[in-house]
Order: sequence, then structure tokens, then C-alpha cells
Amino acid sequence: PALNTLMHRISVLSMAHHVSKQPNPCVDPAVKALLSKTRKAYAKRNALPHKQRALTKEPLEAVLETCDDSLKGKRDRALLLFAWSSGGRRRSEVSEAVFENLRLADEGGYQYTLANSKTNHTGKLKPEDTKPVVGMAAEAMEAWLKASGITSGPLFRRINKAGRPGEDALTGTAIRDIVKARCTLAGVGEDFSAHSLRSGFVTEAGRQNMPLQETMAMTGHRSM
Repeated sequence: PALNTLMHRISVLSMAHHVSKQPNPCVDPAVKALLSKTRKAYAKRNALPHKQRALTKEPLEAVLETCDDSLKGKRDRALLLFAWSSGGRRRSEVSEAVFENLRLADEGGYQYTLANSKTNHTGKLKPEDTKPVVGMAAEAMEAWLKASGITSGPLFRRINKAGRPGEDALTGTAIRDIVKARCTLAGVGEDFSAHSLRSGFVTEAGRQNMPLQETMAMTGHRSM
């Protein structure tokens, strides 16, 4: 596996032992020494962290062209634009998005309140937790809500065999698969994933000379 994947798995295992109050093998000196050697080995062969290709404005527009007027097409269009234009939402944030946190904005469009994120697990809201959903994203969201009839619960749901939205939210894996499938259908390449929406927003913000602090407020990044 990639080094980051390996370290993440070790971290999860360590926390699992800690929470269950079991002896933690991950903090054993022999394991720590092995991990140190592993980091050096990856560095010695110039192994770089794998990063998903950024889905910037041009490829995103091509991907949106694949979303037709079917219920699934309207859902995917709303999902893609919500995730991208509201600051590059993580797939977990899209999966956990609920109707109750979406409201009409006074100046038009919507505002979405991000109650839970990777950098906020307490639910304590800050002004920057309110994200704009405007323009094309607002139009797509309105079309999806009208077609789906959703008035509460998860915003983005699987569509059942009867062609209607189910009760369950799309999982993070399902969101990743939607992005990859749409990118393949659009012919923009296969090396995109759900995180490409986030990196695409940041990349495009840089291209458009958006101030760094404003970009960070939108994405929720704490570190420059």
C-alpha cells in the first residue's frame, strides 16, 4: 500500500486498542523502529504520495454534460455542483448532507450549514461553516429537490429499482463511484475520484486569483 495508507491503518489499529483498553502493539518499540525504517525506504526510492487529479472547471463542465434529465442525472448534477462549488466538500460531508441544514438565501440560491466535518467534530458552528450554493449549483439543487420530493433527511440518496429515491444516504464509496463513472463517461480520464472535486476547487480558486484566506474559509483547511 501507499505509505499514507499504511500509516493511517496503523493509526486506526492503535486507536482501536486504546479505546478498548487493550495492550497496544502499535506503540511497541520494535514496531516504531520498523515504521521509521519504512518511511526511510519510501523516501530513498523517491516514492511520492499519490494525489488524485484535480477536477477543474473545464473537465467539470464536460462531466456535467453527461447528466441528463433523468432522476439519476439530476441527482448527480446536483451532487457534483454542490460538492465542487460550496468549497470542495469531502465525500463524507456530501454523504452526511441533510435537507434540514439547507435553507434559501436572502440574496438568492441556498446556504448550507456544515454541522460536521473532518476539522469540526464538536458541532460548534462558526460563521465559515455556512457555505454558499448559488448559480448553477442552486439551479441543480432546486431541480433535484423538486424531482425527488425530498423534504427531510439525506440530500443525496440512492435511487431504487422502482426509480425513486430511497431512504438511505449515498455512502462515500458510492459518491466516489459516481464521480469516476461520470468522468469516464465524459471522456476526461479515469484518474479522478471524489477528492478530485476538492482539489479541483482549490486549483481553480488559485487560477482565478481568489485570496488564499477566502479559499481556506470555503474549504475548511486550517493549514496553508
